[in-house]
Amino acid sequence: MELTEAMRTVGTCRYFETTPVPDDVLHQAFDVARFGPQGGNRQPVRWIVVRDAARKQALADLYLPMWKAYLAAVGAGTVNVGALPKTVQDADHFAEHLAQVPAIVVACAEIDGLHPTDTELDRVSVVGGASIYPTVQNFCLALRDQGVGSAVTTLLCHHEPAVSELLDIPAGVLTAAHIAIGYPAKGFPRKLTRSPVEDIVAAETFGRPYFTTAAV
Repeated sequence: MELTEAMRTVGTCRYFETTPVPDDVLHQAFDVARFGPQGGNRQPVRWIVVRDAARKQALADLYLPMWKAYLAAVGAGTVNVGALPKTVQDADHFAEHLAQVPAIVVACAEIDGLHPTDTELDRVSVVGGASIYPTVQNFCLALRDQGVGSAVTTLLCHHEPAVSELLDIPAGVLTAAHIAIGYPAKGFPRKLTRSPVEDIVAAETFGRPYFTTAAV
């Protein structure tokens, strides 16, 4: 598959077939993913593939109450997700059926391999993720290239102690994302809705548009 097409159609898959994803497909995806950019080539990312029905159910049992609370807040208007009702409906279906996906891949990272430089700023720290999430995106793109869908969620990171106990994750290793994977039941998106380049790229200073007309 051509790279640009994969990037434009990887999307978030919320409806999965029950067909297992073969180990050789996973191996190929992990093999490609490991070349994601990372600070100092420390290679902090580690993966856990969860196929066992009981473990998937345990993860789903942690996930669903958090999602339902979030969904209730959306319904009450206290949280504005800016998403279409259909998207919220799809996300609810995903949450209700998380235990049935073929596999849940847990993206972990060795904390000693991260070097966040923003921990003293008066805001949430995000820099450490720069050595993690490019590798996660590589994984999703490599799956897309092989016809496998994925859905990345960070909601379960709230329950990291429980997840660590369930999956025997040692001290010094954090959870960065949980990725549901499987063959898509409804195919891949043909067109994803994203903000135009003109709205998100600035020239020299924030808020000064770099592009004033759409590129041909």
